Parts: sequence; structure tokens; C-alpha cells
Amino acid sequence: MNKLILTDADGVLLDWEWAFHVWMQEKGYTLTEDNKRSYYLHHHYNDLDQAEAKKLVNIFNESAAIGFLPALRDSVHYVKRMNEKHGYQFRVITSLSLDKNAQKLREMNLRKLFGNAIESVICLATGADKDEALAPYKDSGMWWIEDKPQNADVGHSLGLSSLLIEHGHNMEHECPYPVVKDWKEIYKIITQENHNGSK
Repeated sequence: MNKLILTDADGVLLDWEWAFHVWMQEKGYTLTEDNKRSYYLHHHYNDLDQAEAKKLVNIFNESAAIGFLPALRDSVHYVKRMNEKHGYQFRVITSLSLDKNAQKLREMNLRKLFGNAIESVICLATGADKDEALAPYKDSGMWWIEDKPQNADVGHSLGLSSLLIEHGHNMEHECPYPVVKDWKEIYKIITQENHNGSK
């Protein structure tokens, strides 16, 4: 039984979106009430185009703030429980930045929150697709936890066991794998399936 789980960080382990919106408000940007379900952040603000939004995301991801993101929902409780009670570890594959200091801050943040449950952290460029990063695990059946539908789909197509964490931006996504609201659901799915010997 494979005790290593592959997971994204932002929107899965960490509440990146909340921290980004706080940071944007400090810079004078106002959240619009429209398009909150859009994955694209420039839809969340008035007078912000896609190019400028991408630039701001990159600046934020390389700022000191990235070392202090809060945990998403109930992630700390259940990730630690999966590690301490069932022996699982988590390999984080995150499209953060290629900046070395940003990568150190990300790892520091994850280890501070989740401790020994974090096996390793693989950082890709800001907004990078995960096809190449997931390719080495092809047909392994390993768990892959994401919030971006395209990345969860890629994992599924490569023979991973994808789980999609539900957010406003992905609620309409139709997929052949489970959509989960929180880590309590993930905990039940993974520990129960392994208990039954089906994984």
C-alpha cells in the first residue's frame, strides 16, 4: 500500500485566495461582487486586466506573505491525523515560483502547519501546468489532490486517483472522480478505501 500522497498547496492545503485578497485590498484594489466563481482573478476586481493580474500574482507569490498563509479549512487536523495515525506523507507539487527564497518560504509555511506530514515540496513556475511534474507517477494509482480542474483531469488521465477540492470556481466542473468539500471527506475516502483493500 502506497503511503505517499501527491497534493497541490494553494486551495488545497493553504488558503492562498484569502491571503491574496487581503494583500490586494492593502494595495487599493476592490473586490467586485460579480464573477466570484471565476477561476481567473482579474474577474474578481474592477479595472484589472489579465496581464496585470498575472503580474500581481507573481509579485505576491514572491513576497514575504507567502511564508505565512493560513491553512485551508480543516486541512491541518486531518493531514496530521493521516500522518500520525495511518503513516501517510504528502509530496506537495505547487505552481508557486522559481524564486529560491519564495520556495524556502513555502516549505517553511507548510512544515510549520503540517510538520512531518510533508515529505517534500516541488515548486514549479507561477501558474505552471502540472503535466510534466505528474508524468513520473503515471499509472501508479497514487492519490492526487487538487483544486484546479485541469490539473485534476491531467492526474486522472495519467492513471492517478484524483480528488478535487470544491471551490466557487470549480463547482460546475463535471469529472469522473470525487469532488470533496473538505479534508474530512478526503480522510474518509483514503483511509476507508485502504482499509477495504481496494487501493
